[in-house]
Amino acid sequence: MAKLPVLMYHNVTEDYTKVEGLTIHKDFLEEQFKYLVSKNYKTHYLSELLDTKSLKGKNVVITFDDVTVNQLAYAVPLLEKYNLKATFFIPFAYIGGTDGWNDGKEAIMTVEQLKSLPDLVELGHHSYKHRAYAKLTNEEIKEDFDACFAICEQQQLSVFPAVAYPYGNFPKKEPAKSVFFQELVKNKITYGLRIGNRVNKFPFKNPYEIQRLDIRGNESMFKFKIKLLFGKLF
Repeated sequence: MAKLPVLMYHNVTEDYTKVEGLTIHKDFLEEQFKYLVSKNYKTHYLSELLDTKSLKGKNVVITFDDVTVNQLAYAVPLLEKYNLKATFFIPFAYIGGTDGWNDGKEAIMTVEQLKSLPDLVELGHHSYKHRAYAKLTNEEIKEDFDACFAICEQQQLSVFPAVAYPYGNFPKKEPAKSVFFQELVKNKITYGLRIGNRVNKFPFKNPYEIQRLDIRGNESMFKFKIKLLFGKLF
């Protein structure tokens, strides 16, 4: 089985004073992208993996949560510069607004901006209101997906049926876990992405527990390289 690290990014900035937690400087992001290219990593859309039986060589999936305008400004040009594929996950209730689940300071892309993204970017689901799935009832989860699908249809947005769980959160205890996964199946969701900070084996053991590596803005390039190979060790 091949190794398949899935990188998780959030905000991108050009201001070094704002680099902290999940906010990365655009220069650091470029350094990481250059490294992937120099080491011959092949990037994949999540949709490509559905019909893929095995992987050869070095492979990686790049993901960005929240579709913030700063990603459009700084990450997208770098993806184009290095010809890297990525998946951007949409919190649908906040399209054209701000990140209301945080402090509301980051602008979220509009429908027009989402439609303007290059072909290197595939869109996915990040829930409707960015609420932790484990705290929702089954009916609330169903309503959340219904609201997402309604916007996709109304706005004619092409969104691949994969979901990045807000906060990496989903029910982990039975029977709630199985009920949640059944809801994903009912909604024809193909992949569910958590955090976990481990490197996946492909084909995935469980398509609804794909692990991602949270790439933090204040971590060194050495730590990025270690995460890419082994996951989070320290």
